[in-house]
Amino acid sequence: MNALPAPLATQYLERPGGRIAFDDTGGPGRLVIAAPGMGDTRGSYRHVRSPLVTAGVRVVTMDLRGLGESAATFEDYSDEAVAADYLALVDHLGAGPAVLVGNSLSCASAVIAATEQPDSIAGLVVIGPFVRPADMAWWQKALFGAMLGGPWGRSAWVGYYRKTLYPGPRPPDHGEHVAALSANLREPGRMAAFRQMAANDHAGSGRRLADVATPSAVVMGTADPDYPDAVVEAQEVADVLGAQLVLVDGSGHYPQADNPATVVATIADVAGVGFT
Repeated sequence: MNALPAPLATQYLERPGGRIAFDDTGGPGRLVIAAPGMGDTRGSYRHVRSPLVTAGVRVVTMDLRGLGESAATFEDYSDEAVAADYLALVDHLGAGPAVLVGNSLSCASAVIAATEQPDSIAGLVVIGPFVRPADMAWWQKALFGAMLGGPWGRSAWVGYYRKTLYPGPRPPDHGEHVAALSANLREPGRMAAFRQMAANDHAGSGRRLADVATPSAVVMGTADPDYPDAVVEAQEVADVLGAQLVLVDGSGHYPQADNPATVVATIADVAGVGFT
């Protein structure tokens, strides 16, 4: 499960204000489109792509606007804007309905997309989901804003990502991925885009959770440090969504990287292809 697949050629989808980078394994299987969390790149799914293809899935991973290889020229970095990117990519590929996979912030956009254009969406998998306003004290929000706000923002985020968000197992190539992430955030416009995304409160997706009608799964690492109680948060979100709940013991905020086998099995199940 830890062997990395060969890199795929980057493709681009033109959108108002810029372009979205993605890669595509192709094939006739169920289309799965996965987007990373804020401050991350589509490389966060590097350990699940090949096993999903083997299971019979067509895997597309996309960079969020402003990050990875996507343009940092957009004016809008809201959850709704990223949801529109998800849907535009489904339409562009012409192979829907698709299963949408989100991680952290992009989960809110996946929820919005599933309710905005339900005929285009066959399922949802939300990993470490931020899909409703966070239950944080004012000082916690202020502290996070201060962490990202100054010239130290990039190094502060990278350090937090490297250590705190992976409290349990770490993939063998963790150092390489973090170094690539740090280099990406050095590029012009990327930290500004990141800061705009970090201000999203996810109220829009929170209002839509109960309206999701597609098969769904909530995946949460039990040691995810981004929630006061990760298990309680996951259970509550799963209850509102009517979703399958998958708890990954000891995993942090990125189970697709630190426990990929569980995430592969979950995505395959929602995609209707099974996995052994």
